[in-house]
Amino acid sequence: MDDALYHVLYEGRRMGPYDRRTIVGMRVKKALSSDQVVVAPDGAEMTVAELVHGGLAPVPQRQEDETLAPARVSGSYSVVEGIYPARLLEVEGAGYAVPAFKDEVELRVQTRVLRLAGRFREGRAWKEDRVKFPLQDIQHARLGGTVVDLWVRVAEQGGLQRISLDLLSRDAAGELAGALPHAVPYPGSEPLAARPAGGNAFHPWLWTVVVGTAVFVTVVLVWVLLHRR
Repeated sequence: MDDALYHVLYEGRRMGPYDRRTIVGMRVKKALSSDQVVVAPDGAEMTVAELVHGGLAPVPQRQEDETLAPARVSGSYSVVEGIYPARLLEVEGAGYAVPAFKDEVELRVQTRVLRLAGRFREGRAWKEDRVKFPLQDIQHARLGGTVVDLWVRVAEQGGLQRISLDLLSRDAAGELAGALPHAVPYPGSEPLAARPAGGNAFHPWLWTVVVGTAVFVTVVLVWVLLHRR
């Protein structure tokens, strides 16, 4: 599916061809909308949303071990909740075997896992691979501009492995960090975007205004009661 080339219909013209990963990146950067029409190599038409979520595009049949198989939820495959183009910057610590991915990689937030996929060189050949991190094991996240650092718990080693990724835009970085349900800010770092600390708690200055107003109203009422004669 990722190797196929698609044309995008725009104002009556066919643009492209583009591979699926490029179309996903254009969608994330809002260069394409979800309802725009894409034409597959066999002439079939679909929307960008259908292509992103694997709608009508052919799905390659490949053998995968249990660690790479799609998670099943209530009898169906794990739902893709977000797709982001990114670059792998660094992997620190023992744990998951993350290939030295080159160029752009694809991040998918699914129901139970964060999936990292891309290409890497092995000798003179290019190969493709993917790694899946259980969302419940992603314990910490840290935002720094377009960069997101993730700390993943590794049960076998009893420690944490750090994965550093460049999400290419601040909005995408904040959205990814906010989409990790079990991750909390790394100690000493700023609160995660789209997940403000304290929820609906009042800002301290707002509490000052509320208390000050209440005191003023009380003083005025006491003064009126004392002078009603």
